Amino acid sequence: MTTADRDRTALAGARIVLPGGVVEGGRLTVEGERIASVTGGTDGTGSTESAAEPGDLDLTGCTVVPGFVDLHVHGGGGASYASGIAEEALLAARTHLAHGTTTTVASTVTGEIDELARQAHVLSELVEDGILAGIHFEGPFISHHRCGAHRPDLLRDPDPALVRKLVDAARGHAAMVTLAPELPGGLDSVRMLTDLGVIAAVGHTDADYTATLEAIDAGATVATHLFNAMPAIAHRAPGPIVALLQDERVTVELINDGVHLHPSVLDLAYRTAGPSRVALITDAMGAAGMGDGLYPLGPLQVEVNNGVARLVEGGSIAGSTLTLDIAFKRAVTVNNLTLGQAVESLSTTPARLLGLTDSIGSLETGKLADLVVLDSTSYDLVAVMRRGRWVRGGDRFTTTTTESA
Repeated sequence: MTTADRDRTALAGARIVLPGGVVEGGRLTVEGERIASVTGGTDGTGSTESAAEPGDLDLTGCTVVPGFVDLHVHGGGGASYASGIAEEALLAARTHLAHGTTTTVASTVTGEIDELARQAHVLSELVEDGILAGIHFEGPFISHHRCGAHRPDLLRDPDPALVRKLVDAARGHAAMVTLAPELPGGLDSVRMLTDLGVIAAVGHTDADYTATLEAIDAGATVATHLFNAMPAIAHRAPGPIVALLQDERVTVELINDGVHLHPSVLDLAYRTAGPSRVALITDAMGAAGMGDGLYPLGPLQVEVNNGVARLVEGGSIAGSTLTLDIAFKRAVTVNNLTLGQAVESLSTTPARLLGLTDSIGSLETGKLADLVVLDSTSYDLVAVMRRGRWVRGGDRFTTTTTESA
């Protein structure tokens, strides 16, 4: 066996979700870290002919989709990115990787500026090691009126100098900053972030409709967990939700865990913005992948009961315990999205926001072999591959052999 043979993995017999549609009985070949080819099968309009060859892994009964991309996640596996401890960050990333998130942007939570800068230094090393894709600062530049699970006494106005301090601490790896644009310095910070190539996100805000439009015109392109931690829609005061939903320059984050949003609200967002402008996120805290109990979220304590995370003091929802495999399953089985639409919102759209579509976000020749294998009937997770290596479930597949004459 040659070195090339050892580095080659061929997956056959699966339904494969591609940018141009869904093929049945397809064959996807991985060489090293990348997809070498996607062939075989049909698009459902013609006869199906097996694309399997001897030595292929048999994925009959499975659906293969691109690895998930999470723009907004605070932790998992009992660990938090806000701890500023590299080992905890690794555990959180590996927990979500086991649930199909092959690309992670680590989110912090409101804290002292110097402490956030220290956390950014630790997380930036993990970006450089290829574990994380970037850093998202959620707070402290947010509204006291919509602070949610952020400590009010640590909130700050978005003074551009302070915002720049955090961005600089990330050493070129700041992917996104969430802020309330109505606060002093808000619009100037949005402009600065845009000039620096960092996503400016509107969230935890008390902005009205007009102020939100001004932020979008200044360069804001993301709505942080739309509907949550912002004023609700009123018929004479549409507020930030309508402004963010209707503007084609904005991508909206949605938490599809059945707790943060009623399914009909998520359906409304999809009908208005479409899957190319929706990024499904987890906003998960350390309890993701764990059981009920007490967990830290930055400087605050959170109690998880029946999978719902709430602050011990005050009872506000404090992130989620969601993983993206469950978000995908809900998108298809509860919200009745097509497989292509779900892939767009969990992979393609967030990859585009991060400027990474040359390497991730879809199953195409030459891209990184980041993929998720799901059961074609239940859409439960079966296996996960990252950069050509199985990280979960790959040993369950059998190898095809030549049929006897």
